[in-house]
Amino acid sequence: MSDRGNFGSRIGIILATAGSAVGLGNVWRFPYMTGHNGGAAFILIYLGCILMLGIPGMVSEFIVGRHSQANAYRAYASFSKGKGWGLVGILGIITSTIILGFYAVVAGWCLQYLGTSIVGGLKGDTGYVQQYFQEFSGDPIKPAVLGIAFILITHFIIVRGVQNGIERASKLLMPLLFVLLLVLVIASCSLPNASKGIEFLLKPDFSKVTSSVFLEALGQAFFSLSLGTACLCTYASYFTKHTRLLASATQIALLDFLIALLAGLMIFPAAFSVGVQPDSGPSLIFITLPNVFQQAFAFMPALGYVISIMFYALLVFAALTSTISMHEIGTAFFHEELKMKRSSAAWILTVVCSVLAIFCSLSVGRPNIQVFGKPLMDFCDYLTAQIMLPMGALLTSILVGWFASKAIVREEFTNWETNRAKSFFNIYMICVRYVVPVCIFLILMHQFGVI
Repeated sequence: MSDRGNFGSRIGIILATAGSAVGLGNVWRFPYMTGHNGGAAFILIYLGCILMLGIPGMVSEFIVGRHSQANAYRAYASFSKGKGWGLVGILGIITSTIILGFYAVVAGWCLQYLGTSIVGGLKGDTGYVQQYFQEFSGDPIKPAVLGIAFILITHFIIVRGVQNGIERASKLLMPLLFVLLLVLVIASCSLPNASKGIEFLLKPDFSKVTSSVFLEALGQAFFSLSLGTACLCTYASYFTKHTRLLASATQIALLDFLIALLAGLMIFPAAFSVGVQPDSGPSLIFITLPNVFQQAFAFMPALGYVISIMFYALLVFAALTSTISMHEIGTAFFHEELKMKRSSAAWILTVVCSVLAIFCSLSVGRPNIQVFGKPLMDFCDYLTAQIMLPMGALLTSILVGWFASKAIVREEFTNWETNRAKSFFNIYMICVRYVVPVCIFLILMHQFGVI
């Protein structure tokens, strides 16, 4: 459609697309996975996985999206000449919608903790903080309201369009996120005994590396970069023809890695300074860390108060950069395929995701809201993370590597400069045809417990 817009600058492209990848997975899941898998050795393997799996996967979605200049469904259908591949785009749209529904609930929890931090309500021992989280998350109304509020915040950014909404918000949120993260890293690394956490994070111990560590690193690279959600494809449809896809993918992937590494430098030194191992899974940011901040900055309670506020503000900003991208995927689809106003298309997705958020929130601690024996929220997480995301990325790599016109793929990859990046293109084709599918297959087998 003529009013779909484009990103207005290269920095807007980088920040918006990096924002789609940067989220709670960087600030929570990466430190947790690092702590669980031995520290620095895991980080090195993770970086290798980004280069081997992440960047080729990102470029593939970029190629599909920019070539079509359309929403995910139309992008895949036109790129494959309508041979049923449009269903891959539909899969991505459904996946991102489900993710936004339950992700908004966790984002709402972050809003609650930000507000509670501001009024000083997170002071107390571990038992108090744990009880606070259980009572709040089990409340039938407040978490759902906050989840819907987060979706509405996202909605009002999306309706302003690509440049005035997504790009402008990304130019504000990403620098704020980065500055907050740097301040928190400096504060954490200044604590007594922080050097133990820094050493754990930066000094490799390869004796702890197992095949499971490799597969966990593959999975983290895959999920951290939002592969398989159709987000990268949708954002790439707003790229100009001058955008260098390989350079953009590399910059975005390395920025995502840098933020994850800084998140580790924020959490590990503080945790080690009070003798806590930050490998406690989902409870890390809502139960473990509030106590870490209290203990680590007990010598100056006012500083601990400020650090707690900054940390949960960081989580809110990180969550928002991700929810914006997930909302845009479905909004673009309804806007273009149903030929309706962008605001009306956005409202469709907002209502659907709000209803899903309500049921996901209600399922926390309630055994009667289950699907296949799992609480609805856990089921949505499992369905998207372990099945739908890998399948979307796998099918994209197969399409680009084996079924699409190699001439079109080459033109998009090299920006129509036939002598440019020829060697890189050959390496990319090997990765997208063989390496990426094999890696995703291994991730799937690991998640299902086969290997």
